[in-house]
Amino acid sequence: MPTFVYMTRCDGCGHCVDICPSDIMHIDKTYRRAYNIEPNMCWDCYSCVKACPQNAISSRGYADFAPLGHSVRALREEEKGTISWKVKFRDGREKNFVSPIRTTAWGSIQSPQDYTAPNAGDYKSQELSHEPDALNIEGGLPVLDSSKLKEGVS
Repeated sequence: MPTFVYMTRCDGCGHCVDICPSDIMHIDKTYRRAYNIEPNMCWDCYSCVKACPQNAISSRGYADFAPLGHSVRALREEEKGTISWKVKFRDGREKNFVSPIRTTAWGSIQSPQDYTAPNAGDYKSQELSHEPDALNIEGGLPVLDSSKLKEGVS
């Protein structure tokens, strides 16, 4: 479900506008408050919800973790390094989740051109470029053995 903004909490800082991958969060020029200009195009990525320092943006959660008629609130607490999720059910019960913020500093991730180019053998591998190194799995990822498949692999 798309995000929505509590206008009484929004201060128009624009963090949601900066982070929205769909470019659908905008600041109203008259009221200086954020709003979702195209709710049907919302990806439900929760980026704006997590980025809002005023806790002014909310969204309905997915049915796999909260039933119909619920509300979901997220609170990003930089000083604690956590994101707290509060699910409030129709009957008034609440469930709280706390997760660590696992974001990295801006510019700290290597860009694709900083990696070595894949060789011909890499294109036949089931692994993604640099995947075993990033996952820190000794010996690499397990792969399918073509001799154990019924029809083989060409």
